[in-house]
Amino acid sequence: MSSNTNGPGEERVVSVTEKGQATIPKRLREKHGIPAPGRVKFVENENGEIVVRAVGSMREFRGLERDGEEERPATAVLRDERERDRQRGEAVVEQFAEDVE
Repeated sequence: MSSNTNGPGEERVVSVTEKGQATIPKRLREKHGIPAPGRVKFVENENGEIVVRAVGSMREFRGLERDGEEERPATAVLRDERERDRQRGEAVVEQFAEDVE
């Protein structure tokens, strides 16, 4: 049974191909600014749910993270964000390890 609702918490059921590919419905891509072709990031949250997040293009990163006179390239911003994601992932693993003990 497919659940197709509109509004906050909108749900769509899509097929996954043998290669593991799934199509994000157009309405959701438009609503969340996901270009096609484009990129998304899959993140497992603390509840074990898979969350799909839009990933901006490198052009969108221009001008971000400017502090005073410091000018950081987009790659540095991206590297820092990946490190924060890694640390959050480690924190979740540690939390679950403590819950098991």
